Amino acid sequence: MQFLLLVYNDDTLLDALPDGEFDTRMNGCFAKADAMQREGRLLQSQQLESAKKARSVRVRDGHTRVVDGPFAETKEVLAGFNLIEADSLDEAVRIAAEFPWAQTGCIEVRPVRDMAAVRQRVDAGPQPA
Repeated sequence: MQFLLLVYNDDTLLDALPDGEFDTRMNGCFAKADAMQREGRLLQSQQLESAKKARSVRVRDGHTRVVDGPFAETKEVLAGFNLIEADSLDEAVRIAAEFPWAQTGCIEVRPVRDMAAVRQRVDAGPQPA
């Protein structure tokens, strides 16, 4: 089964880390990611730029509204994701807890929906190549 680990961080907590601690944690993340990739368990991983560079887009009644930053009023903002392969939700949660970013934010674990099955159910035909 595939799971998406959405990494949320609180910049206030990140800024409060001792000098060099962020780089140490990031280095550990890369080591863990490399090992998981070699095992075939990490399928994709990306970091996002700062929420200050984000735009939120909403279309209502034919009108497009674009606002700076993420919409949610929260300290924790989406910082990146990891697409993993795990045998169960419990295993995916265990893997998420091993990331140091769970200590400075939150890692949301979401099962990935089988889009091929959804396409078939709604009779959308096969996905184009």
